[in-house]
Amino acid sequence: MFKRRDKRGTGRVIVEAIYPPGGWGRAINYMYHRLKRLPDPPHRIARGTAAGIFVSFSPFFGLHFILAGVFAWMVRGNVVASIFATFVGNPVSFPFIAAAGMYTGNLVLGQHATVHFNAMMLAFKRASGDMWWNMMSVFNGTEAHWHGLAQFNRDIFLPYLLGGAINGLVVSVAGYALAHRLIDAYQRRRARLLQQKLQARLKIRSGAMVK
Repeated sequence: MFKRRDKRGTGRVIVEAIYPPGGWGRAINYMYHRLKRLPDPPHRIARGTAAGIFVSFSPFFGLHFILAGVFAWMVRGNVVASIFATFVGNPVSFPFIAAAGMYTGNLVLGQHATVHFNAMMLAFKRASGDMWWNMMSVFNGTEAHWHGLAQFNRDIFLPYLLGGAINGLVVSVAGYALAHRLIDAYQRRRARLLQQKLQARLKIRSGAMVK
């Protein structure tokens, strides 16, 4: 009864994840309208927005929704707003976020600031191989391998984590200021319009009573 009439294939799902049917502009506009209509004070929505943005710069892919909710709860922000804000990290922006995080992290750690894509993929491959080997070693009694994981942790994960935290902090502070300003202006304008409508109704009723 509630199934889609047009079944989406795997290819279509991937394409729509990278580029939504209405475009990223429409998707962002939709998120903004949902965000500003949340029933909470501007500072709480802005805190949640900042939490979601900050988490989006972390390398913990697949956990961004959960972490955003936790961070929003810690700073007493709006949890729903934090989840909406994680869409700052999307298939289009993630390559730039990752590259910026790696660059900043390596710069702070005093390592090579430029990490080539092939080197990053090789580190992922070696780390994945070590994880699989170590899982199997529990059952077959072979010696565990840690070199690939250690290299991945040193060359990829730590720089990304550190650089992402620094970049995420800067962008989330800016996001807080922007979100607070926009949502505060929207709520003030909405309250003013509601007040005007209420006054108009009262005038109509008072006029009817006089007659």
